[in-house]
Amino acid sequence: MNLYPLLASPATPENFRLYGQVIQAASDGKPYDTEDAQLQLQNGIPRFYIMRLHQRGRKFHRITRHSRCTQCLGSLEGKTWLIAVAPPGTIAPPKLEDIQAFCIPGNCFIKLEVGTWHAGPYFDTDFIDFYNLELSDTNITDHDTCDLLKVYDRTLEIQLNQ
Repeated sequence: MNLYPLLASPATPENFRLYGQVIQAASDGKPYDTEDAQLQLQNGIPRFYIMRLHQRGRKFHRITRHSRCTQCLGSLEGKTWLIAVAPPGTIAPPKLEDIQAFCIPGNCFIKLEVGTWHAGPYFDTDFIDFYNLELSDTNITDHDTCDLLKVYDRTLEIQLNQ
């Protein structure tokens, strides 16, 4: 297996901007502005749910995008997790060098821009519950997946900077 390492960077509003937004706590009563999640959910019925994911390691060879909506993901119980992303766009497959990994702290959530390629969440604990906001049929009708193993003969592995 040809491993392609991805070093995870801590996600910040600045370094994640190309892929979406990092949404952090704000004071109650703060007026709506560009720091709030800029959602695009008008193409169907929004679905907000809690999904339980079990630990799958940090290796992957499939990356997915949704072209009809934004997607918000955050962990419950303040648990840190990892995600790999590539910029939104019409190019398929994403270039290996465009795929970046991020460490998402448990005190925020991310909003993925429409069309952002993503793989994950990944984490080292047995399981984490995540809240997920997308459309009710996103995983049925809006699920474009690229197999990086077939295209590039590579499996990607997210690594932490120790």
